[in-house]
Amino acid sequence: MRAEDAAAWLAIMADPQVMRFWNHAPWNELAQAQAALEADREGYHQGQLLKLGIYRRDSNALIGMCQCSNFESDSRRGEIGYCLAGNAQGQGFMGEALEHFVQYLARDLKMRRLEAEIDPRNSASARTLERLGFVLEGVLRERWCVAGELSDSGLYGLLLEREQ
Repeated sequence: MRAEDAAAWLAIMADPQVMRFWNHAPWNELAQAQAALEADREGYHQGQLLKLGIYRRDSNALIGMCQCSNFESDSRRGEIGYCLAGNAQGQGFMGEALEHFVQYLARDLKMRRLEAEIDPRNSASARTLERLGFVLEGVLRERWCVAGELSDSGLYGLLLEREQ
């Protein structure tokens, strides 16, 4: 994602519906998006984060992101995260983006295992992960408290194909 994406990124991260199942409250300032994008670039340069924007083909507008973080090189594992603008949800964009992202992580980065943490109430996200082959491996009860609301975390895992 580019520095020029800050306003579009703020619009996504400020939307209460998009952030409903997130682990922090919606943003309300452009500076938050700018700082996050800078931190993402720094994480990338340090080899700790790979965050990619999802852009519409027809307009090149930023509509979301997918990321892999918490890389463990010896274990060849990482954690994925993702979000999509409210007006882009339900159209298959995230499933398509994550399918290509997971293939890239397996094929090019030789990842062995991917993990994802979601709010179990987010059934659309659960379906997306399950379509990709992720399995619910457990639930951490009352893991997050955002704006005074407690929520659980569903932990999903995907074992990628191993080289023969």
